[in-house]
Amino acid sequence: MSMDDLYHEIILDHYKSPRHRASELEGAQVSVHHSNPLCGDELDLRLRVADGAIEDLAFDGDGCSISMASASAMGQAVVGRELGDAEDLAEAFRLMMHGEGHKREDDLADGIAFEGVAKFPVRVKCALLGWMALLDAIESYRGGDGRGSRDD
Repeated sequence: MSMDDLYHEIILDHYKSPRHRASELEGAQVSVHHSNPLCGDELDLRLRVADGAIEDLAFDGDGCSISMASASAMGQAVVGRELGDAEDLAEAFRLMMHGEGHKREDDLADGIAFEGVAKFPVRVKCALLGWMALLDAIESYRGGDGRGSRDD
């Protein structure tokens, strides 16, 4: 099995059996909505923070396999991380999606499987949807408004 085949299997697994996908998150302090108007992907992300770290998150939405699988992989990668570390990891993912190499490959966990998406510029926004929602949620949490909505 090639690496491309393995990465394809990881993405399909996250799409078919998403982690952290739920319509509610008890005790969530922040909720954000992001959409990708180019392809119609919609994602709601809820975040619960404790002691400066992401205690849990939940996402829900409608979108392509790449956007939903990437949000699932993102959840696995960031739950338990301090907010600043999660932001840094999201930036590492963003750089990877823009073809600028990869950093923190081990920390990205299954997120590294999306590296091949960078070859398809029209799909990059799909892969980034959950990660950009995470950054927005962290910013909203720090700002205290607890609500956010953005078209990416």
